[in-house]
Amino acid sequence: MLERSSPIFFRSISIPVPKKAIYSRLGYRKSHTQLSDKDINHIELYVDQAVDLIELKGSAVVLPVDTIDNDILRLKNNIVFESSHLAGMMKGCGFVLLMGATAGRRIMDEIENSSAAENLSRGVVLDAAASEMTDGALDWITGYVNQGLRRKAARLTEKRYSAGYGDFSLENQKIIYDLLKMHELGVSITESYLLVPEKTVTALAGVFASGL
Repeated sequence: MLERSSPIFFRSISIPVPKKAIYSRLGYRKSHTQLSDKDINHIELYVDQAVDLIELKGSAVVLPVDTIDNDILRLKNNIVFESSHLAGMMKGCGFVLLMGATAGRRIMDEIENSSAAENLSRGVVLDAAASEMTDGALDWITGYVNQGLRRKAARLTEKRYSAGYGDFSLENQKIIYDLLKMHELGVSITESYLLVPEKTVTALAGVFASGL
């Protein structure tokens, strides 16, 4: 997968359950936190329930870079991103990977149901699992793209960057959302540029493609 005019869709992403990351997000530190067998059993049960509810999907598109200035990344299809941090990360890149992933609506509905039923501990575990699984889906997409790039003597930047971080305005989320056609994944975007369902993420990574 290199330069494309339209995104590629991943309708069903399967990844290992990131148990260590989930426990870390819950505040568990192996050397500092003691959990009873009962607590562990509850967490494991809720994580298993979350996995059954999460429906990981995603999309990705690679677009060519036009110019990179100190604080502007300009793509060749007249798309402009203003961010000195993003532009700095993209130095030397000939292409940009835009990607997005979502955990779907079922898990969010169940998190809300748990809160309404005052089962807050279950809701917290479901939320943590959904967050880590969604991030893991982005890792899966970067791995998929990198696999194809290696055959072309190209590679992705180690880091990725998301709208709303640093000086990369959240308003850019709408541009990314449209380019990835995330409405086809059941994702919508609000007037304040938030993605719905909540457990939906997007990011950009650079492509070093000197051999292309």
